[in-house]
Amino acid sequence: MTEQNNENTSQNRADKLPKSWDPKAVEADLYQGWVDAGYFTADPSSDKPGFSIVLPPPNVTGQLHMGHALDHTLMDAMARRKRMQGFEVLWLPGMDHAGIATQTKVEAMLKETEGKTRYDYDREEFIAKVWEWKEEFGGKIGGQMRAIGDSVDWSRERFTLDEGLSRAVQTIFKKLFDAGLIYQAHRLVNWSPVLETAVSDIEVVYKDVEGELVSIRYGSLNDDEPHLIVATTRVETMLGDVAIAVHPDDERYKDLVGQTFPHPFRDDLSLKVVADDYVDPEFGSGAVKITPAHDPNDYALGLRHNLDMPTIMDKTGRIADTGTQFDGLTREEARVQIREALAAQGRIVKEVRPYVHSVGHSERSGEAIEPRLSLQWFVKVEELAKMSGDAVRSGDTTIHPKSLEPRFFEWVDNMHDWTISRQLWWGHRIPIWYGPNGEIVCVGPDEQAPEGYVQDPDVLDTWFSSALWPFSTMGWPENSAELAKFYPTSVLVTAYDILFFWVARMMMFGTFAAKETPEILGTGTDGRPQIPFKDLFLHGLVRDEHGRKMSKSLGNGIDPMDWVENYGADALRFTLARGANPGVDLPVGEDSAQSSRNFATKLFNATKFALMNGAVSEGLPPREELTDADRWIVDRLEEVRADVDAYLDNYQFAKANEELYQFAWNEFCDWYLEIAKVQIPREGTTQRGAHTQKILGHVLDTLLRLLHPAMPFVTEVLWQALTDGESIVVSTWPTAADTNGGVEIDADAKRRIADVEKLVTEIRRFRSDQGVKPSQKVPARLDFAACDLSDLEESVRSLVRIETPEADFAASASLEIRLSTATVTVELDTSGTVDVAAERKRLEKDLAAAQKELDTTGKKLGNEAFLSKAPDAVVDKIRERQQVAQEEVERINKRLEELA
Repeated sequence: MTEQNNENTSQNRADKLPKSWDPKAVEADLYQGWVDAGYFTADPSSDKPGFSIVLPPPNVTGQLHMGHALDHTLMDAMARRKRMQGFEVLWLPGMDHAGIATQTKVEAMLKETEGKTRYDYDREEFIAKVWEWKEEFGGKIGGQMRAIGDSVDWSRERFTLDEGLSRAVQTIFKKLFDAGLIYQAHRLVNWSPVLETAVSDIEVVYKDVEGELVSIRYGSLNDDEPHLIVATTRVETMLGDVAIAVHPDDERYKDLVGQTFPHPFRDDLSLKVVADDYVDPEFGSGAVKITPAHDPNDYALGLRHNLDMPTIMDKTGRIADTGTQFDGLTREEARVQIREALAAQGRIVKEVRPYVHSVGHSERSGEAIEPRLSLQWFVKVEELAKMSGDAVRSGDTTIHPKSLEPRFFEWVDNMHDWTISRQLWWGHRIPIWYGPNGEIVCVGPDEQAPEGYVQDPDVLDTWFSSALWPFSTMGWPENSAELAKFYPTSVLVTAYDILFFWVARMMMFGTFAAKETPEILGTGTDGRPQIPFKDLFLHGLVRDEHGRKMSKSLGNGIDPMDWVENYGADALRFTLARGANPGVDLPVGEDSAQSSRNFATKLFNATKFALMNGAVSEGLPPREELTDADRWIVDRLEEVRADVDAYLDNYQFAKANEELYQFAWNEFCDWYLEIAKVQIPREGTTQRGAHTQKILGHVLDTLLRLLHPAMPFVTEVLWQALTDGESIVVSTWPTAADTNGGVEIDADAKRRIADVEKLVTEIRRFRSDQGVKPSQKVPARLDFAACDLSDLEESVRSLVRIETPEADFAASASLEIRLSTATVTVELDTSGTVDVAAERKRLEKDLAAAQKELDTTGKKLGNEAFLSKAPDAVVDKIRERQQVAQEEVERINKRLEELA
């Protein structure tokens, strides 16, 4: 093959590519080039249709973990594809102020560096310290987002404590308050004694701990007189006991219902025996101690029976206001001393130790959470939750996968009022002010509190401001060009595990804000409130290669930045995209990343090879002039393109990227490239060769564009080299008209290439079994015309390294291969090509390895203890390995018999 010597020949473009693919050498510069070119900056005045995603805001304290990396990969893939499809794309980034997490970090820093607590500063001084910390340490995640290729609009980056977002928070708080949907009440909450604040359910981590189960006798110590026995894992809470509950149908205790027993330590409390269906008469003694101010079930029962609810602990978790000798003790100290005091009275009936039970712990500070009755602010959720449920039931918002809809409805249909106040200093201050005579006013963003009024000291739950994220980031409550163009957002992408905590709350506040300000946020279908996002895509959790949750205790966590460093951003992204199906967890390991890195290298080598052999991206040659292989690869490309579009339209990322992987590696590289070597002459030019060069360029151009959303860096380098275009980022997404001209698939070409693949595979396997080296040519005879493969004879002979036989050909071996139209007999002369002794030695070595694998897998599958604990995916892989080993043993034994 020859080509004119000019600067833009494919050979010259191949020479401009590096010797090998080194992502670290190019990724940072490529990304900065995209940003500088303005490719990611959205234009609200554009005539293009809008597509928008808001990035779930990561904590300002954090760094990207594998869950983030999956989130970002999928959102970026959507954004890049939509840009290529001609949409005006806004992918809006930002960070969450992360109230508890940030304040905890700053307090720890101040203690370590200055030996001080936050109480050594006034509120304004401490908040200034937090802002200083945020400016110095809070930007790490932005650099990581750049490293993995996020095509976000950095010019619109937001922070949940920005002035505009603070205005949105104050606005919606007042609207909710004025509508009677925000109220203050004494309620039981999750309390962190270390952080001295209420915390949300998502910030409580449950752990199995070794504790104790102590049975206490209330009432008379005389067996003949009224008494009841109750059991508890938290003896210290008995200081707040106000009742003992039994089941109304429990005959043992019917006569005791309505009686009262004296409290062992408190003269101001007595224990009333009440009947309630909550009690299980078959469990333990059938009697339950009731501490309404320190247990959620007891609290609910206390409300039903109008019981007193004395709080026995202060905000630090110390016993307080009980009037007993235990005041001032920590929970742990009180547990021991109260048990000893009860024992001294003869009231300890039984002790079980250790007693393993589940205890909620603070995710941030690590201590056991204390259910505690306290005065807090709440959102009344019934009306808001109904609007959220209606949005999904009506189809205004579609959940992907649909199988997770019941979980959404279960949450919104049974939601409890939301505790929104936090006893912190960092965050959105609650806009409630108290007057000197107990007056309460809610102050809007453009209002001033009356003189002499004092603001509530608490801040809002971080999730409160996060719930406004889809519209507050675009300017609400003001009417903005961004809201007009990009709201409601097109899709929200997040893991299913925060469906309840964040997604449902965004739906609640989004529909409420739209109901209150339809002139800004618009009106939904049939007059319903506008929704914050049209599609909700819920992906699974990233797990380790054995299907286990990643955790510090298991030591199986993977830092995505390590993969970027070792394998490149494309390898990280493709690994995650290739495994991401709606609602399904994704196991990953180093092997996955290495495989994806190998794929990037394969694409690089294939493109460089194609360019060195004259590949050009100049459109398709006339179809009637193409070979079977040409038509087959072009038609397969169209089938793959159509499948990929259908998959991506339905958020089936794994299926889309797996199909692209299989096509690129197993069809284009393994088959068409090899046939192309035959079709392109070594010297001179032919029509077939010129057409092949165009097909190579056409397929690679299309394939790289299809892969770009998942693998932006390597595809950019290769596409620019192939096409000399500006950037793949602003290229067009392939359509049927681009791929194969929109013509009907050539079924005959498809059939013949399938026959070639089978023929080549079987001959290669037979050669290997015969001990013929892959590089060695052998004479062979087969009737290509009989199986309708005459035009492909040259390619087949090249692929399996067989020569046309001479007149004196004598076959030493043969095999029959069933093809689509006929059974072909292949005769080969392998005499003189096989060293029998060496081949036997090789086979015996392979047999030993296969037998060892068979024995190993057999032992594992025969181990009941292993099978009972191992994940199904692990067991299935071992069964597959056993099957492969069994087939290998049988194959090698058969070959050894032939040699004998």
